Amino acid sequence: MTKTTHFGSNRNFRLSKAILVYSDGQEAFATVHETKPSPDGGAPYLDAGQALTGDFLTQLAKGLGRTAQCEILPPNVLAYTPDLLVWWTRRQRRVMFYGGSSNGRTLSGKLFPQPPLVFKVCGSELSVRSLTEDRRPQPKTALMVAPYWNCDRRGGRVCQGSMHVPGNLCLSARRAWENAFFDSEFTHAALGAQLTTHPEGFLGLWRDLAGSEDGFPVEFLINSGESLQSFVQCREA
Repeated sequence: MTKTTHFGSNRNFRLSKAILVYSDGQEAFATVHETKPSPDGGAPYLDAGQALTGDFLTQLAKGLGRTAQCEILPPNVLAYTPDLLVWWTRRQRRVMFYGGSSNGRTLSGKLFPQPPLVFKVCGSELSVRSLTEDRRPQPKTALMVAPYWNCDRRGGRVCQGSMHVPGNLCLSARRAWENAFFDSEFTHAALGAQLTTHPEGFLGLWRDLAGSEDGFPVEFLINSGESLQSFVQCREA
């Protein structure tokens, strides 16, 4: 196999170790193999394997991490790893769209005040929670259920439907994920879950907010039972 990459200078690399993963479909284990030169000058072969250890993985991760670009985190980023990005947004006004067979079509395309929000992207999954205060949340800050259709009350995971999901998870993709969420159509409540305590329900809340210059009435938000810390640490919505 030939692999071409660019490191900014000419360097020679050779195969030194190989990791083999064995699985029966339910359980798996891995072995590490040293490489040995072929006696006839051909391709190297693998020596007998040894069990993969945590120390080896730690050293491997450190070595790979040296090539990772160092980035300064923007003020609204709450957590960031190679496969996880969590950030928050201040309250603002945004256009929302409704579609499908929902009764919200009369609200589609109108401008609404939005509560402060916390977005989490884990892999390719988006989850959203809301906040009662327009300031950066702390680890113990209680998160509220996001008052939107297409959002699962438990975990906040978004049914992506018509969303045009961004193709990466870099820091600069935050706005693209926000736009993908609000530019898609809100079509249904997940399993009919209650999303607000407004006396006239979900549609009553957003009907009252259409075109409003006031802020979002956070008193109608429902406590999700999650803190920011538990939301960040949960990898399954």
